[in-house]
Amino acid sequence: MKSITIKGSERESVGKAATRAARNAGMVPCVLYGGEQPVHFVAEDKAFKNLVYTPNVHTVVIDLEGGKQFNAILQDIQFHPVNDQILHIDFYQLHEDKEITMDVPVKVIGNSKGVMAGGVLRLNQRKLKVRALPANLPDFIEADITDLEMGNKLYITKLPQENYKLLQPENTVVAQVRISRAAMKAAQEAAKAAKGGPAKGKKK
Repeated sequence: MKSITIKGSERESVGKAATRAARNAGMVPCVLYGGEQPVHFVAEDKAFKNLVYTPNVHTVVIDLEGGKQFNAILQDIQFHPVNDQILHIDFYQLHEDKEITMDVPVKVIGNSKGVMAGGVLRLNQRKLKVRALPANLPDFIEADITDLEMGNKLYITKLPQENYKLLQPENTVVAQVRISRAAMKAAQEAAKAAKGGPAKGKKK
């Protein structure tokens, strides 16, 4: 999985006044959990642009002043209810020998036979919960829809699970091809025409 580096500095004071001052200075208060003790730090608001405002997921290298570095993932984020300003972020430290769980985006590949026949593709799951060692976390989960006919569903059991485990139930529907209104109308009209043909023949 791709990684983003966040440069920051440790916080000496974590009180409300210090937190307010940090936000007023364009900094985001953060906490890193998962180590021997929590690490409090701040980083510039703009540093999180490519981490927060994207459909993709990344691991994070937290690079603090003084040479301290930590590998982590974003665990929780709080936004201001009015202006969407980032108020606080929690990170969780990664360890090479410990599996973690995170949501990974689904990437659709292939051309569905059902879609080419007039059906409509519905992506039921845009992200899936994955458990793996940090080194095995995928950037995305491929969902091959090539064999989906009209009315077919793609279940999670058909997706690759190499070096990682998908945690959803086996009956989870990832994508499906539904008949479109136009195709349904055409089928109904065809059925009516077929039904009406023999009736006209009887009158003759």
